[in-house]
Amino acid sequence: MVLSPQDIHNKEFSTKLRGYNVDEVNDFLDQVIKDYQIILQENKDLNSQLNESKDKLSYFNDLKDSLNQSILVAQEAADKVKTNSKKEAEITSREAQKKADDILNAASDKADAVLEEASKRAKKLAIETDDLKKNTRVFRQRLQVMLESQLEVIKGSDWDRLVEEKPTTTYEDIEKVVGSLDKTANPGVESETKQSNGAEAVEDTPVADDSKETVVIYPDGSTKNE
Repeated sequence: MVLSPQDIHNKEFSTKLRGYNVDEVNDFLDQVIKDYQIILQENKDLNSQLNESKDKLSYFNDLKDSLNQSILVAQEAADKVKTNSKKEAEITSREAQKKADDILNAASDKADAVLEEASKRAKKLAIETDDLKKNTRVFRQRLQVMLESQLEVIKGSDWDRLVEEKPTTTYEDIEKVVGSLDKTANPGVESETKQSNGAEAVEDTPVADDSKETVVIYPDGSTKNE
C-alpha cells in the first residue's frame, strides 16, 4: 500500500535516550511530504494524460480500421468497375470485329458475284463476238463467191451479145438469154437488175424467122411490137 502524505504527517515515533532531534526530523518529514505530494500530483496528471492518450489512440485505431475497411471496399469496387469495364470493352470489341467481318464478307461475296457475273457476260460476249466474226467471214466468203459468179456472168459472151447494138431483138430471144444467165448464177440467190436512165434501146440480133413478132425493149421498161 502506497503511503499518503497524511500518513507520513501523522506518523509518530517513540523516543529513546540519545535519539534524533525531533524538530529536525519533523522539518525533514515536512519537506518529504511536500515533495511526495508533488510527485503524487504529477503521477496523477500523467495517469490522466495517459488515459486521454489511450482514448485518442483507441479512437485513431478505430478510425484507422474504418479507413482501412473503406479503402478495401473502394478497392474492391474499383476492381469490379475495372473488371466490368474490361469485359464490356472486350464484348464491344468482339461485336465490332464481328460486324466488320460480316460487312467485309458481304462486300467480298458481292464483289465476287459481280466479278463472276461480269466474267460470264464477258465470256458470253466473246463467244457471241467469235460467232459474229465467223458468220461475217462466212457471209463475206459467200458474198464474194456470189459477186465473183455474177461478175463472171456479166463478163460472159451472152451479156455481150445481149447488149450488142443491133436493129431489133425478139422477146423470145431475150428471154432465152436471160434464162441462160439465171441458170449460170448461184442457186438460191436472187439478182436484181437496175436499169440505167439512157435514151438507147436494148437490141439484139433479129431472128431469121420472119413470122415472129419483133419486140423492142426501151430503158424505161416499155416494149413495142413490130
